[in-house]
Amino acid sequence: MTRSTPRDAESLALFETSSQRWRSMALLGLLLGFSADLHAAPEPIRIGLISPLTGPSADFGNSMQQGAALAVEQINSIGGVLGRPLELVTKDDGGAPAMGRVASTAMLDHENVVATIGFCNTGVALGSIDLFETRHQLLMIPCAQGTVLTHRVPPAESTIFRVAPPDALISEFLVAEMVDRRRLTRVAILADTTGYGDGGVADLSLQLNKRGLAPVFVGRFAADAASLRDDLERARAAGAQALVVYTVGPGEAAAVRARAAMKWDVPYFGPWTLSFHSVLEAAGAGPLEGTMMTQSIIQDSANEARTAFIASFGRRASHHAIGSLMAAAQAYDSVHLLVRAMFAAHGDTSPRALKHALENPTEPHRGVVTTYDHPFSDHDHEAFSLNMIWLGVWHHGEIHYFHANDALMSAAIRRKQGQ
Repeated sequence: MTRSTPRDAESLALFETSSQRWRSMALLGLLLGFSADLHAAPEPIRIGLISPLTGPSADFGNSMQQGAALAVEQINSIGGVLGRPLELVTKDDGGAPAMGRVASTAMLDHENVVATIGFCNTGVALGSIDLFETRHQLLMIPCAQGTVLTHRVPPAESTIFRVAPPDALISEFLVAEMVDRRRLTRVAILADTTGYGDGGVADLSLQLNKRGLAPVFVGRFAADAASLRDDLERARAAGAQALVVYTVGPGEAAAVRARAAMKWDVPYFGPWTLSFHSVLEAAGAGPLEGTMMTQSIIQDSANEARTAFIASFGRRASHHAIGSLMAAAQAYDSVHLLVRAMFAAHGDTSPRALKHALENPTEPHRGVVTTYDHPFSDHDHEAFSLNMIWLGVWHHGEIHYFHANDALMSAAIRRKQGQ
């Protein structure tokens, strides 16, 4: 067990202060609501959520839904928003672009939501995001990392925000680790043929090109491919010194199984999808041992607010393993950021008012992943910067910090830089 430090106490104090502030705002809202009408039930504020609750991406889709639901339950337990309860309206996109567009259309046409939290899959988001853009409806993306998602419309005109590290940052981080830190110059990329894989290949290749390099091998495969042995054999034949696999959970499991069967001890890197519990279940701890991935949050006992969230989430999920801690935590924080915007807008839930409030926060929000100190502006709708990404590693069936110094500094809050 990690020994408590003065920073632990500070973190807990900040968390408790934040909770007290929520209660104060909620109490004010209740009083205002009661003064308006002592008898009428307040109309709920409806927030949409679109995620893959079924299909191959259900592991992180359900984590996203559960994290958002936990936030809604906790906020409602202390009075809601200005006397009005939150209501989460959930739709399943199945991890399929066509199904995601149907869900998005139904959400916007029929559900009367003030904002939507979605998506997990970049390809699914790409198939639906134009609906939110053209209708100027607010969308908060807590999972999907495709770089293009927040760049289709200039932020000054956009109502699309993201609380997840984009692939441009993920690729910059991974290439810096492989090439700048480890001096590995022969990098092979395997990526599925979805929009997520397309973006990963483009962003990784761009970062390698900035260093005068190119991938020694690029392999593309169907997201549901049962085996990736042939692609890995080609990467090894090309002399790869490092391997990056860009896909969702089933593809990562297939890749690590093939690598283990080949007895190929090449450094294996992946985006956050490598951290899903479903990958551990499908591949086993042995083949995963030592493989590395990008993370925005790693479970440890050094941060009291993070520990409290994990405990609350575990109780809500009947102590089942979290499919994706990142998806759950980022969705949880997304709800809180939206709610803070509602308070700042004095209950005005129009897209214009919420956009303005998100871009012009009056004080930091101490979330689970980080303290959000001006995460957005009218020229930047990304909540993350490069310094907020950690390198995780699978070790004996658990995810740990790869770099010892990161583990020592894990209680420190990494805030967004370069604002």
